[in-house]
Amino acid sequence: MPEDLLYPFTTQKIAIQGHNLSYLDQGRGKVIVMLHGNPTWSFYYRNLVSHLQNRYRIIVPDHMGCGFSDKPQDYPYNLTTHIDNLKTLLAELTIEKFSLVVHDWGGAIGMGLAGLYPERVESIVVLNTAAFRSPKIPLRIRICRVPFLGDLIVRGFNGFARGALTMAVTRKMTREVARGYLKPYDSWANRVALLRFVQDIPLTPADSSWQPLVEIENNLTRLQNKPMLILWGGRDFCFTAEFYNEWLQRFPGAEKYFFPNAGHYVLEDAFAEIAPMVDTFFEKNITQ
Repeated sequence: MPEDLLYPFTTQKIAIQGHNLSYLDQGRGKVIVMLHGNPTWSFYYRNLVSHLQNRYRIIVPDHMGCGFSDKPQDYPYNLTTHIDNLKTLLAELTIEKFSLVVHDWGGAIGMGLAGLYPERVESIVVLNTAAFRSPKIPLRIRICRVPFLGDLIVRGFNGFARGALTMAVTRKMTREVARGYLKPYDSWANRVALLRFVQDIPLTPADSSWQPLVEIENNLTRLQNKPMLILWGGRDFCFTAEFYNEWLQRFPGAEKYFFPNAGHYVLEDAFAEIAPMVDTFFEKNITQ
């Protein structure tokens, strides 16, 4: 299947401080905002967007430096900036109430905004992510933080995005799907955000995004009464079952489904099972 059939959407653009942020704005109705992580882009949500766009309005930004957004080389690629960009996008679109679907870095970004404005959030779907501190980081990711070596791996050889094509799934991707994931990251310059995201992982108080993450973590209590659905791939090398269990401890009332044979890209490995669960959840928890 050609890539344009896998991603049959027209992207929109918004200028934020001189740089264009790309996003999808599909369908009509109650708003669902979907936030991707690293090294993906809005392509990760393509099947879920197609599945829901006839019933809801789906907003899916490409974080700055990702997907079809601009990729400035000298830019503050950090957690606070990504949250601010999301805030700007929703304000530009005059979106007040919304539900969230978050994955990977999208968890910290989305919960970062949600914790500031809990009254605007209707419901939340969590997919293999975190919005709280953890000292755990796989060696294969830690290596990408090493100066010069990380640049060579992530930006030179595209090792982070290419590696995820096999490490983040348990079902082999088709060639077309793999090409779709890599499409925006075809040069050293275009892979700048992939490296900056890795470098921005807050592991110690010395890291610049540590304190913002502490505040996000503290604000999670403001979201405890929000309907939440946790859908977790059990064979995730990065966001392991320990992260899943912490979500359950923080949100004991959440609906939860653990897919023991799915990987980090849980929507790739278990979409057929996930789609009806998401349908039921949003039908029950989004006020029409």
